[in-house]
Amino acid sequence: MKLLARLLLAALLCSPLAGCMAPNYPGYKAKPYTIRGVRYHPMQPREAVGHTETGIASHYAEHFLVFPGKTAIGEKLYPWTRAAAHKTLPIPCKIRVTNLENGRTATVRVNDRGPFIHGRILDVTEPVAHDLGFHHKGLTQVRIEVLSVGDGPYRIR
Repeated sequence: MKLLARLLLAALLCSPLAGCMAPNYPGYKAKPYTIRGVRYHPMQPREAVGHTETGIASHYAEHFLVFPGKTAIGEKLYPWTRAAAHKTLPIPCKIRVTNLENGRTATVRVNDRGPFIHGRILDVTEPVAHDLGFHHKGLTQVRIEVLSVGDGPYRIR
């Protein structure tokens, strides 16, 4: 009975951590897709490296510990996840985000699609919004720069 209790406790403690690891994702996700009747055409990986863009960023909250959300490439989103969503960058990719209102920067992995609200170019998770200093404000003007595209052997810099 003690062994069973220990195994259950270990499973409960380890299962949330398993969602923090990125699944093996072969290559990049850069195929066109449609959301709410709008067709989006992501950049090809090689053209995205070094791409810069300026616009409005927002942040989204993921409050479900037991049933986390999932990104466009199947990764789990927990409240502590540091990630971003962009409509046309190939995913996954790593970007540098600069808050143009206070100069603060953060490096973040883009692994999701969005924001699908007119006039916004980037959605970041709450931890990233805290780092950039706009969590309470909700929106801010940012500049993004693509540092690399892909993971592991697929990485392009």
